[in-house]
Amino acid sequence: MNNQIWLIRREFWENRAIWSIPAIIGVLLIIAGLFSRVNLPTLSSANDTHDFAAIFLVAIGMFFYLVMSVYATWYLLDCLHADRKDRSILFWKSLPLSDTETVLSKLIVAIVVIPAVYFVAADVTALIVAFVVSIRLRSLIGDALWHPDVWLQIQVLWVYVIVTTAIWYLPIAGWLMLVSAWAKRAVILWATLPPLVLCIIERYFGSHVLWNVLRERLFGLPAASLRASGPHSWNVSGTGDDSTLHLPSSVWHFINAGEFFTNPQTLIGAAVGVLLIIGAIQLRMRRSEI
Repeated sequence: MNNQIWLIRREFWENRAIWSIPAIIGVLLIIAGLFSRVNLPTLSSANDTHDFAAIFLVAIGMFFYLVMSVYATWYLLDCLHADRKDRSILFWKSLPLSDTETVLSKLIVAIVVIPAVYFVAADVTALIVAFVVSIRLRSLIGDALWHPDVWLQIQVLWVYVIVTTAIWYLPIAGWLMLVSAWAKRAVILWATLPPLVLCIIERYFGSHVLWNVLRERLFGLPAASLRASGPHSWNVSGTGDDSTLHLPSSVWHFINAGEFFTNPQTLIGAAVGVLLIIGAIQLRMRRSEI
C-alpha cells in the first residue's frame, strides 16, 4: 500500500498536467465569468431557478469531463511507453518495485485520481463562477445558482459518474495500456489501427458485430448508467424556440445503479479489461528501453 502511494505521487511529479490542465481551465472559466457578456433566460418560478442551477452545474461538470476524457486517454497511451523511451525504466526496475505495482498505480491514476482531480476542480470553479455571476447579475437571477439540494445531488452524480466511467471503460484503459507497454513508436496509430482494420474487414463480409461492440463501449455509458427515458430522466419537449428541458426531481431517480452493475455488458467488459491489464503487466515485465 505504501508503495502504491509513492508510485501515485511519482505520477504527480512526472505529469504536472494532471493538475495544471484543470487549474488552467478553471481560471479561464472564472475570467469568462468576470468579464464576458452573460445572457440568461427569464426565471419566473422556483422550478425555473432550480433547473437553471442544475443546468449550470452540469454544464461546467460536463466541460471538465470531456477534457478529462481526452487527457486520460493520452495518459494511458503514454504511461508505459514514455519511461521506456527516456530509459527511466532502467532506474525504476532497479528499485524493489514490481511491474504489477507500477502498472496498477498508473491505472489507478488514470481511472480514479485524474477524475477525482477534475471533480474537485469543477466543483471549485462552479462555486467561484456562481459567486461571480450572482454578484454581477444580482438583479436578474438573485440566488438562482444557490440551491443546496442541487449542489448535493451534483456531488452524488459526480461520484457515480467517476465510478461507472472507471468500470465501463476498463477494457478501453486495458487496451491502451497494453499498446503503451508493447509499441516502440506511433502509439496512437497502433491503438487505433488494429480495431479499425478489423471493423473494415468485418464490414467487407457484411457483418457489423465488432463495430457495434466498439460503438456501444465508446458511447453507451449514459444509456447504461442513467435513465434515458421516463418521468425521472432529463428530456426535452417541444421543438425549436418552444422546446423545454425537463429535469428529474432528484438525482436518485436519474441514476440507474442497479441495472448498470448487473448489466452483462458491464460485467463482461470489466472481465476483458482485467485480462488486458494482466497482458500489459506481462509485457511490462518483458519489455525494456526503446
